[in-house]
Amino acid sequence: MQIRLMTYNIERGGVGREREIAAVINREAPHLVMLQEATRAAVVRRLADETGMAVSGAHDRRSLAFLSRVAIRESRWIRPRWSQHAFLEVCLADTDLRIIGVHLSAVHAAWTEARRVRELRALLAAIGTQIPERHVLVGDFNTLAPNERLDVGRLPRRLRLLVWLSGGRIRWQTIAIMLGAGYVDGYRQLQPESEGFTFPTWDPHVRLDYAFVPKALAAHLKSCVVSTDEPQARRASDHYPLRVDLDLS
Repeated sequence: MQIRLMTYNIERGGVGREREIAAVINREAPHLVMLQEATRAAVVRRLADETGMAVSGAHDRRSLAFLSRVAIRESRWIRPRWSQHAFLEVCLADTDLRIIGVHLSAVHAAWTEARRVRELRALLAAIGTQIPERHVLVGDFNTLAPNERLDVGRLPRRLRLLVWLSGGRIRWQTIAIMLGAGYVDGYRQLQPESEGFTFPTWDPHVRLDYAFVPKALAAHLKSCVVSTDEPQARRASDHYPLRVDLDLS
């Protein structure tokens, strides 16, 4: 069974950019799309129409939503105590694979990284007791992976100030915790030498969007790429989407 997933932060609800967002999605033809900043349910329904997706799920003012071309057995939002956003779990019909959408707190600063660590630990605790082994975590983690560098000089002035207020250095821990918990960074696993920048689309210089699988599922990863070629991508959002192909045969 071949499954193509996409994770896509559509920026501030995607209002007024539905056609551009749909064009980006249609070019990659995913079976399921996990959306972030999808805070307008009406926009998600329009995207479902524009992309021919049979199933969608969204709530107003809730960041995570999904579009699916294939049947869904169940979907639910999970809100751990320490999380700013509810996580979204989607289970595909006719398979035990579960896709978990993630959107961690934004802004590059030491205290927001500490918040992301709390959010992630809460999610991992929930997964450890509730989610089967075959699952994928995708989304906007709003943080850097180990050994990746933040070019502070390219940040807007207000964000440079926050880094300075953090002491000028941020200890990036969130992705290290994911790796330490036995997950594989899909993009880095398959493309160890590529930068993989997903943000911002007008000046890409940081990788914020990820796909993680447990090590036992890593051999099923066939591709993990940033979708930058669609002409509408720069107008559609401030993030480029990440596409993931899995072979579950």
